[in-house]
Amino acid sequence: MNIVLTGFMCTGKTSVGKKLAEKLNYEYIDTDEIIIKRTGLEITEIFARYGEPYFRDIESQVVKEISKLDKKIIATGGGVVLRKENVDNLRNNGVIINLTAKPETIFERLQKQPGVRPLLNKPEPFEEIKKLLNQREEFYKNCDIRIETDNLPVDEIVEIIIDYINKKK
Repeated sequence: MNIVLTGFMCTGKTSVGKKLAEKLNYEYIDTDEIIIKRTGLEITEIFARYGEPYFRDIESQVVKEISKLDKKIIATGGGVVLRKENVDNLRNNGVIINLTAKPETIFERLQKQPGVRPLLNKPEPFEEIKKLLNQREEFYKNCDIRIETDNLPVDEIVEIIIDYINKKK
């Protein structure tokens, strides 16, 4: 069984995923990192050159492949849930954990991270965060458990996930 982390950017998927993998002795996999290695392009370059639909096609192929693996912590890109086939593939051999945060928290965390986020490359990124969160809410709710990460340290989030997994066994 895999543990799949979904959620908007800056909700803690990477930090939680790496810590969780360490605690459970699972391999950590980041779908965006796989896409970057495969294409030789940063996510922003893929969006700029080929557009979002092209990126989503590559993402779906990566998800299809990694969902067949076992004992992996899979951190997904924020929009992976937009395609039902991705969620179905990930759910086949995994539990889906959705990490959430308020728009203000996401915006604040985003300010501390280097790099450009292609979907937020807009004049009003905070408004774009709110808009995208609203658009994706129904997709994010299609999970096994949701955890608000606004005021929780990574270790506590990891413990919540481990407790949840242990109760499912």
